Amino acid sequence: MAQQRVEQELFVDQYTLGLVGPKQEWAGTVADGGTITTYTPPACWGPMITPEFRGGHEVTRPIRVENAEVGDAVALKIRNVEVTSMATSTGTMAEREGAFGDDPFVDHRCPECGTEWPETVVEGTGEEAIRCADCGANASSFGFEYGFTVAFDDDHTVGLAMDETAAHALAEDAEDVMDIPEHSRQHPIVLYEPSEIPGTLGRLRPFVGNVGTTPPIELPDSHNAGDFGQFLIGAEHDWGLEDEADLEQRTDGHMDVSEVRAGATLICPVEVDGAGVYVGDLHANQGDGELALHTTDVSGTVTMDVEVIEGLELDGPLLLPNEEDLPHISQPYSDAEREAGRDLADAHGVSLTDELGPIQVIGTGATINDATQNAFDRAGDLLEMSEGEVRSRCTFTGGVQIGRLPGVVQLDMLAPLDVLEERGIADLVREQYGL
Repeated sequence: MAQQRVEQELFVDQYTLGLVGPKQEWAGTVADGGTITTYTPPACWGPMITPEFRGGHEVTRPIRVENAEVGDAVALKIRNVEVTSMATSTGTMAEREGAFGDDPFVDHRCPECGTEWPETVVEGTGEEAIRCADCGANASSFGFEYGFTVAFDDDHTVGLAMDETAAHALAEDAEDVMDIPEHSRQHPIVLYEPSEIPGTLGRLRPFVGNVGTTPPIELPDSHNAGDFGQFLIGAEHDWGLEDEADLEQRTDGHMDVSEVRAGATLICPVEVDGAGVYVGDLHANQGDGELALHTTDVSGTVTMDVEVIEGLELDGPLLLPNEEDLPHISQPYSDAEREAGRDLADAHGVSLTDELGPIQVIGTGATINDATQNAFDRAGDLLEMSEGEVRSRCTFTGGVQIGRLPGVVQLDMLAPLDVLEERGIADLVREQYGL
């Protein structure tokens, strides 16, 4: 990946076919301290039903960050997330036997002629619409087990589930209502016109489901996480891994943590020179855990400022959410709480430690328990604490939240600011929470 001219403001609207890794072509180079704006197509469903894709998402080409070297970290300060789709479809998935090898997200093949990653054309609407360009068979790997179509209001504050007639009308104009970008290569999932739970109203709050830095090995983009990555272990396709140790090279960009939204700061490891920031998988809304395994995928724009943190070696992402998104127990102390703490310390002759700041350590793994252990390990390495201290601090001043089942968590903690100072992130925490 050759270096390019450094841009203070970089706009990106070029995408991969579902892969992240050091072989992908750079989208451009942004200055350290510069701003990235991306325009991304929906994921997961569109790439899932488009057999040309090698992964379950359609994310941007990697963005080189000036001065970012292996062993550093990059802070992504998310300024704005704007949804441009006016409708989408989602639900729980059903795999189509014969349309894939080891993994329905990765090694697609036509169930009739056997062509691998076949080119496809759209004929009509519904779950039979995605057809192999060679033989005409239904070539998509996925259908809906239970699905619904959602239309959004103009301000993207609420979404309403459609009935059969309305879902069909949207399917006939699928690319426009989903605002599929010019350079996208996916088929829009609204074509499938599912129509369960008609009339159900949902609140919207957009966020970014897959955002981070390039791993040192090539991976399907949807599998750059400790839970989805399990499907690569022992797989016989080109991206199969031998064991869990190989999966440790992931950078956990695919988090589906709904707090990764406008106003949050995400701190990511640099595993290739230039960092290779990529963005995709915008969601209009999602409850904790993403219990259907999928949610409201949309097109949209993301604007974020980028800052290199030299010498901060991370094994996975750190999140500084909006203060309102923090659990009560791990929010910054109020003046009244500090005063009460000082009184209590004086009464007992104890030195008060109130210079603490909120952080969330992202952990991923095969299960929620594995992901939590991963977060304990990462927090211990970052803060140079024993697991016992991490567990105790997280119980007393934090906790664990589920980002996605089966295995993504956010480990909350009020961390000592003097330790964060040594790691080079205290100023980011102070800025985020006005400390």
